[in-house]
Amino acid sequence: MSGRPELSVLSSRATQIVSVARELLEEEGRDALTMRALAARLNIRAPSLYKHFTNKAAVESALIELGMAELGTELYRAVEEPEPVSALLRAYRAAALAGPHLYRLATQGPLDRASLAPGLEDWAGTPFFLVMGEPYTAQALFSTAHGITILELDGRYPPGSDLDRTWAEAAHAFELVRTGR
Repeated sequence: MSGRPELSVLSSRATQIVSVARELLEEEGRDALTMRALAARLNIRAPSLYKHFTNKAAVESALIELGMAELGTELYRAVEEPEPVSALLRAYRAAALAGPHLYRLATQGPLDRASLAPGLEDWAGTPFFLVMGEPYTAQALFSTAHGITILELDGRYPPGSDLDRTWAEAAHAFELVRTGR
């Protein structure tokens, strides 16, 4: 696995705040992640949070950074598998389903790249390129994975759809592209 960029340095208290923010996010969703709700979970007053984070966006950036680092780690593992396209898509799907609200936070809406550890976004996306060997095909694979993920998370597939087969067919199609068959 290629070396992950160093994440932003957080104090132990800031790390605890991010951990609790993640719990709140996954339990109640993005709209519930407020500085007031976070402070209540930590049994502190909301203004105390501002000693560690300038605002809610800074907490969200720390969460996104953590999510990208975790996802990237899983995707790099998948690259080493015998069927890397299938493994990459399985790892991507598993990460999104395990933390759907963090996934949405990290992938929907504008991304404040300047708030992330330098190089982290590129590092986390590189496994798509390593598997496909071509940047635009790698973007197409990522876009496909993201699209299927969002549709699955939103329950937008028709009732009775075999989503495992949908994912397998996507993997098969990209494997054909990858191998030139």
